[in-house]
Amino acid sequence: MALIDWGQLAAERLTEIAKISEDGPGVTRLPFTREHADALALIEGWMRDAGLETHLDAAGTLVGRTSFTGASQTLYMGSHQDSVRHGGAYDGIMGVALPILALKKLSSEGKTLPFNVEILAFADEEGVRFPTALIGSRALAGTYDPAVLHLKDRDGISIDKAMRAFGLSPENIPKLKRNNNQALGFLEVHIEQGPMLQDEDLSLGVVTAICGIERHSVTFHGVSGHAGTLPMRNRQDALVGASKLISFVHELALNTEHLRATVGALDISPNVVNSVPDEARLTVEMRAPDDAIRAEAAQKIEDQAKEIADRHGLTISYDKTYAQPAQQCADSLTQPLSKAVEAQLGRTLALPSGATHDASAMADLGPMAMMFVRCKDGISHNPEEYAAPSDMGDAVHALASFIENLAKTV
Repeated sequence: MALIDWGQLAAERLTEIAKISEDGPGVTRLPFTREHADALALIEGWMRDAGLETHLDAAGTLVGRTSFTGASQTLYMGSHQDSVRHGGAYDGIMGVALPILALKKLSSEGKTLPFNVEILAFADEEGVRFPTALIGSRALAGTYDPAVLHLKDRDGISIDKAMRAFGLSPENIPKLKRNNNQALGFLEVHIEQGPMLQDEDLSLGVVTAICGIERHSVTFHGVSGHAGTLPMRNRQDALVGASKLISFVHELALNTEHLRATVGALDISPNVVNSVPDEARLTVEMRAPDDAIRAEAAQKIEDQAKEIADRHGLTISYDKTYAQPAQQCADSLTQPLSKAVEAQLGRTLALPSGATHDASAMADLGPMAMMFVRCKDGISHNPEEYAAPSDMGDAVHALASFIENLAKTV
């Protein structure tokens, strides 16, 4: 059998599936659409080429499973097929393609495993078409909420209607829950979406945790007035209060290890050139791999916001609008994964994931781990997104070694 360049094969497959997209720059592939169906047909071919048995479940997840051997335990791997609008060719879909190639590699070498493996191509991680996400992974983990079926896209089509038009039976989604006691765990491979691996000149990294997220809505209330006649000392300028909080948030994150904090939205009123703003509404988002770090930062930001309001004669509305706990990666998977990466590269880098992934939902099923692949300049959600074939080749070799390492512990 001729030697296979696994990285080049991965690149060819990802280039081919990137063509399955709505018109426009980059890749736009949304769940339960014609593009989704066409992508599944191609992915199913990849799975069968690796000797996997395939089926589409009620949540729209394409499942490729190793032939039944009587084993009771299952290792899950995979990621999502969907993209953001005008996204790249690697985010999500690479995490489907590479594990399939790793199983193809092991099969070509005559390797057998003491457990089952399922490769999962989830439908809806990005949350672009509908105002929710992770239905497929939550269904397997048993945390799916049927109420989301009523949510609609911008054309007024509900998730329930879109699924049924796709040939699915969403009433059967609750039946998809896997047995926690039989799950060896879930491994997701993903481009890093950051520059750390590039800075360290490494193709691969091992994730330590998926960061928790907390979002606050903050409004400073002041008093408007004529910009030319209201004395500076008498002003109750809501935007001044907001600006001081924005600076505090930025400085706090700069000086707190592992914390990311962002003011991503700002709206002021009356928003005219010659009036003092009487209202400034902003959002604060915090992310950290340790919930204690995030909680401490959230309290400091809230205390500072109230202090700023008092100092400038303002009142304040402050509400927590969203919270998602951090998910720690499991030693039972990260240890054999780190060993595999180190064998491939000579060393490894441990780093957190600041973005949410299907792995964060699958952590409710059992142990979870992630492996990052270097992406050029950390660019993601962009047509310029790129992972080199050689890096993806390293990933395929490391994944195959990880599976073999894990087999020795079962």
